[in-house]
Amino acid sequence: MSTQDAPRGAPLEPRRPATLRAIAEAVGSHSSTVSRVLNGTAQERRAAASPELAERIRQIAEELDYRPNPHAASLRTRRSGLIGVLVPRLSDLVLAMVYEGIHAAAADVGLSTFVTNTDDLAQRQRTAAEVMLARRVDGMIFGDAHLDSAFLTEFAARGVPFVLVNRWSGSFPAATCDDYLGGRLVAEHFLDRGFERAAVLAGPKFASTARDRTAGYVDRYREEGIEVPGNRIVQAGLDVEEGHQGADELLAHGPAPDAIFAVNDFAAIGAIGALRDHGIRAGEDLAVAGYHDTPLAAELPIPLTSVRTPVKQMGKAAVDMLAQAMAGETPESVRLPPTLVIRASTNQG
Repeated sequence: MSTQDAPRGAPLEPRRPATLRAIAEAVGSHSSTVSRVLNGTAQERRAAASPELAERIRQIAEELDYRPNPHAASLRTRRSGLIGVLVPRLSDLVLAMVYEGIHAAAADVGLSTFVTNTDDLAQRQRTAAEVMLARRVDGMIFGDAHLDSAFLTEFAARGVPFVLVNRWSGSFPAATCDDYLGGRLVAEHFLDRGFERAAVLAGPKFASTARDRTAGYVDRYREEGIEVPGNRIVQAGLDVEEGHQGADELLAHGPAPDAIFAVNDFAAIGAIGALRDHGIRAGEDLAVAGYHDTPLAAELPIPLTSVRTPVKQMGKAAVDMLAQAMAGETPESVRLPPTLVIRASTNQG
């Protein structure tokens, strides 16, 4: 009896999923070739077939509604198809955007991701990494690296491929922005505007991002013969509250600066709030610049000058590098260029 002749109300026989052999017969190839194109690593896919044949295989697989068996694939390749990602906190908009880039790039090559917060605490890093290893991840991306690379050195001994993103540490492969250049761009802009009493909300000392942005800023001023004094370099955190506290500290020691660089947009927003509380108008009495050019920067009552960083591209680059590491290659670090977006918060003078 055909499905057309089946009694009304009788369940239709479910369509059986296509097999690798059926796809191979349809394209005139071998099932092992089809398997590598559809289920292999990035390196295996590139080596398995010409671009034309690979595209034909994917087209036929879609037409036949082919669905890979992840359990069988895992047993066959000893791979889970999972990437573990560690970040300080996913509530941070910048880190969330980096992770979006990671997730999208991983999906493009048939990998899944899951992310865990570590709050930048060493013990939570270790615990989270162990949890991910227990889930048999094929590789790891660390977005919470500390300049003290002791943990990463320990982890490297486990033999699991990994790369870093957003921050660098030691000689481990990392996808980052050129944060030193970003700090220099802000200093160059301030110098062009004639601001010589420079200050910086420098961020945590253990993060390469904070160190490099601050160093680029201070070095560029030093090249002009202007030393940024220690009492104008405040190790503030990266959120609004800590930016507010950092600006309060700056204003409590000596004459007020004429320009403040915060190494994060949210710290810059907190600094603007502190200036307001002291009767100082950001963008009119004192310049403020941030970092990352988050969507909020352009929408503030006083639009914020900020360094734009390619956060999603960093995530994609990290996945590309990890794919190389998983294929047994040694990826080279990637450093992406920032740009400065000038707005009203630095337009006085």
